Amino acid sequence: MGTMGLALPWKARISSTLRERGTRVEPSEQFTGGLGAVAADAASEDAALAAACRSGDLRAYERLYATHGARMKNLARNVLGNPIDAEDAVQETFLKVQRSIAGFRGQSSFVTWTYRILINTCYDARRSRLRKKEVANHDSEETPRFEPRAPGAHPSLRMALERALAKLTQHQRDVFLLYEVEGFRHAEIAGMLEMSETASKNTLFQAKKNLRQMLEPPRSSAAEAR
Repeated sequence: MGTMGLALPWKARISSTLRERGTRVEPSEQFTGGLGAVAADAASEDAALAAACRSGDLRAYERLYATHGARMKNLARNVLGNPIDAEDAVQETFLKVQRSIAGFRGQSSFVTWTYRILINTCYDARRSRLRKKEVANHDSEETPRFEPRAPGAHPSLRMALERALAKLTQHQRDVFLLYEVEGFRHAEIAGMLEMSETASKNTLFQAKKNLRQMLEPPRSSAAEAR
């Protein structure tokens, strides 16, 4: 798999971004008791959306697309490397959701279930692309370029992180992408990638550790002597 077209906040230095495990603070860590009502409302809205889609209400699918379509395209573009394949993957995902909504049992949230279908669709497209060798020897597609959010991103910084990400395992790249770039919580990532929440946290930690080792400049012998 090639590296993803990441949209990282490039104003922050990579060394400081990757310095500590879990630099973000989960909402449950920030507010120990103030988000219960918000979580309940979100769960209720998610259940209502699932029920409406199950009943065949096209307006519910339109609402799902309006709410998550842009984010889904961004995620698919990061996994697949180009906007055309990303658009196809999102469209295929919505078709799959419509065809299989009757089988949704609510083990995870409806939105998480939808993103899991998207990720699996992207994986299928990626495997198919490799089998057909459609992008053989084309670095521009196998190694898509970064699309940073910050306008002043330094090209050398993007290239360094791009090369480092290419050396991570698939699971490490995907968890790093979902958590650090797309902003999903570990509980959501666990549902999407069908892994435990602890495994998601450990994978992210290992990804950051590997990236830090690859991106930090080597210590000089003089510095080590001190």
